[in-house]
Amino acid sequence: MHKRLFLRNAARLVAAACLAGSAAVAAAADYPAQPIKLLIGFPPGGGGDLYGRTIAQELGRHIGQPVVVDNKAGAGGNIAAEQLTQARPDGYTLLLAMSGNMGSAPAIRKTLPYKVPEDFVFISQLVETPFGLMVNADSKIKTIQDYVAAAKGGKLSYASTGAGGAAQIVMEMVKQQAGLDILHVPYKGSGPVMTDLMGGLVDSFFAPYTPLMGQINGGKLRLLAVSSAKRIPSMPDVPTLKESGIDVVMTQWYGLAAPAGTPKPVIDRITRAVKDAMKQPEVLRVYRADGAQESTLTGTAFRDFVVKDIANYRRGVERGHLQLD
Repeated sequence: MHKRLFLRNAARLVAAACLAGSAAVAAAADYPAQPIKLLIGFPPGGGGDLYGRTIAQELGRHIGQPVVVDNKAGAGGNIAAEQLTQARPDGYTLLLAMSGNMGSAPAIRKTLPYKVPEDFVFISQLVETPFGLMVNADSKIKTIQDYVAAAKGGKLSYASTGAGGAAQIVMEMVKQQAGLDILHVPYKGSGPVMTDLMGGLVDSFFAPYTPLMGQINGGKLRLLAVSSAKRIPSMPDVPTLKESGIDVVMTQWYGLAAPAGTPKPVIDRITRAVKDAMKQPEVLRVYRADGAQESTLTGTAFRDFVVKDIANYRRGVERGHLQLD
């Protein structure tokens, strides 16, 4: 009797698994049947927004449905990441994952409304870009040496795109290495920072600088130093932090993620489309501009990279006693 009941229940479980598998295959076969939403944790015109919109436009062409950008600014991208975890895991809501909400946030915050990597499927890394220390082009600060001297001689402030974000932690590493006391002023994106930087309400800006090259080349921003290991070939006069005596080498990364539980056939379909999109000259032009570099990490390799990135940020947080509530 008990054996018969056991076999009956086992058969039901197998049947349920088969039905679930068939449903996933059917979903993949029909996917995508409607537009896809891409959550970006910055306002339009901000740093990560450029990378997100670039892949969204090209991905839409290769996957067969429009990829619509939905800007969810705030908390260094954490708001967008949290919203993704609340979305149905069906491939119709994706996230522009980045160092801020996937790497530094788990390292610096005691509590988050999501868990990394458990709550996400990491699809494909897209691009890595150095951070840059920038000032208003009209500032009296002309070099990184001027900046250090000004910080040691009095109070300076720096803006980032969110408390607990990757830029804040890396700039705090800079402060530790150089022995500086600089006030951190968090913003919700690069756009609002630019307004206050131009208006003299904040002294400097530390962020991935590549999306701001229009303002740098246009004479609105002065780039004092970059966080890459070597100087950027297109800007040979801009020194690295390391060669300036500040031993900090870090990059900001961006990629695509989906909610945990998204069917593998759907993830595979997105991954193929991303690979095709990343071969397009316009995408490569944007991603390779001014020292940034596209990435080919996908799936498990991308997930492993994120785990290591958290560990790197956690070491910086622990050394600087930066943990937030």
